[in-house]
Amino acid sequence: MPSPQISVLDLSPVTTGTSGAQALHNSLDLARFADRLGFFRYWVAEHHNLPNIASSAPDIMIGQIAAITQHMRVGSGGVMLPNHAPLQVAERYKVLEGLFPGRIDLGLGRAPGTDPVTSYALRRRQDDPAADDFLERFQELLAFEQQAFPEGHPFRKVRPMPQDVPLPPIYLLGSSDYSAQLAAHVGAGFSFAHHFSDFDPVGPMTTYRAQYKPSEQRPEPHAILAVHVVAADTDAEAERLASSIDLNFARRRQGHFAPIPSPEEAAAYNYTPTDRALIGRNRTRLIVGSKAAALARLEPLIKETQADEVMITSMIYDHGARKHSYALIAEAFGLQAPRDGGAS
Repeated sequence: MPSPQISVLDLSPVTTGTSGAQALHNSLDLARFADRLGFFRYWVAEHHNLPNIASSAPDIMIGQIAAITQHMRVGSGGVMLPNHAPLQVAERYKVLEGLFPGRIDLGLGRAPGTDPVTSYALRRRQDDPAADDFLERFQELLAFEQQAFPEGHPFRKVRPMPQDVPLPPIYLLGSSDYSAQLAAHVGAGFSFAHHFSDFDPVGPMTTYRAQYKPSEQRPEPHAILAVHVVAADTDAEAERLASSIDLNFARRRQGHFAPIPSPEEAAAYNYTPTDRALIGRNRTRLIVGSKAAALARLEPLIKETQADEVMITSMIYDHGARKHSYALIAEAFGLQAPRDGGAS
């Protein structure tokens, strides 16, 4: 099996030591760094009303990141389609594709990326804030792009502008079998969210490949595995950095949402047996260790899922340590810096 492409998924983490604005600037800094290291793709997420995530407007961040990088593809991981009118999504991503041709991706998600009340606030001016209408919205998005509305439909003469720019390549995001099957059926790319899913990634990833129907935009399937990795020079240092993630996860599962704590805060926390159980469960999908240890965990996962691409997210408290984690991943997979400049 050929070596997978290696990419970045960035949620713009907010910590107890950084503001939301600084988190966004850290994302720009990490994007420049990842571009110099030779990462293939850089995606930003859409989440709302979460104190530890500043990434709420991926289209804005995509434009900023694409403008300061040269080599990576840049895209959404993803646009939470229930929150947006399909025409609006089509126009925004056509604008991005027009500005940065051949470098933009359109990843689409089914979930709202937030809690039910915030989801209602995002959709209260739309038809039915409680409806699961992802498939209808997705079909409408494709109909705008393909000019496929039937005769007599009110949208038949509506054209997303700029009209002469195509939509970027579409990927469906998922954490179970549903999006894998839909992506295979429509001939789109697929990204599996192993970093938070309770499902074994092997089933959806292999289902997508087995059921794939070639499309004009994508003759061959392309499966991305998104994984949470904390890498450091030693296993002990990686464990120290991951303690922030452990505490944040335990708090979130008990309904307490807060910026990501420092390793020192995590070390001083009085964990309950329930906390320990929650952390242990999350650790089964969190990869923590030295460069060699991380690679030893990733390689069999890549083989089992037949992933074409691995997308690494790292919610590390210290920005410098987060950059170093990505540098170690780049070394582990033998990424090559682009010819016009090296990593710094």
